[in-house]
Amino acid sequence: MGTRSAAVDAYISRARPFARPILEHLREVVHAACPDVAETIKWGMPFFMYEGMLGHMAAFQGHAAFGFHRHAVLVRESGLQAGFDRSAMGSFGRLTSVKDLPPRRVLLALVKLAMTLNAGGGSRAPRATAKARPAIRSPAAFLAALRADREASATWAAFPPGKRRDYLEWITEAKTAATRAKRIVTSVAWLAQGRARNWKYEAGRARGGPEQGVSVPARRRRAARAGRAPRD
Repeated sequence: MGTRSAAVDAYISRARPFARPILEHLREVVHAACPDVAETIKWGMPFFMYEGMLGHMAAFQGHAAFGFHRHAVLVRESGLQAGFDRSAMGSFGRLTSVKDLPPRRVLLALVKLAMTLNAGGGSRAPRATAKARPAIRSPAAFLAALRADREASATWAAFPPGKRRDYLEWITEAKTAATRAKRIVTSVAWLAQGRARNWKYEAGRARGGPEQGVSVPARRRRAARAGRAPRD
């Protein structure tokens, strides 16, 4: 039999009013699909446990989020493409209302599939062997800044290795100490909002709009070659 945590009750009660219905809906769906699920708090946010980590949810100042622990495998196994959004923390992007989530029946099916995957079921598509990239050591100043910001720390804890690496590469590739310090401040601010390092580019690509992740000089060069005025 599953369990409901008083700590999760308290987390939901402290969330912003817009986020509470989202968190309550997600909680109800997870328990309906997985009666044996257990709740806990990890890294300051609710986690659902079934044969390991099943998923998590979080509330921020302007949005909420829900993510499956094995997101990439779940997407492949489900065969679904629409509805998933990795532009922010979690599996469905920035949630501002229950309407931003897939329909309840789809969520129920996804939770049940996540249960199967955690229990050892599902196919395993062969993966090409790739040379592992060397790990990037997190700068001490960045770790200290994360510890000082609860929301940024929660986003960082939930991010997959690839999204963490995006931030670490950006920070550690800074040429000067001043630039590195500035990038640390910016990174923590974005993480506190649940944003990935390349959120501007990802948002522009999702809208089919201009390449927001492309620098102004690069856009100017492209515009010059095309014989038109650049859009800065």
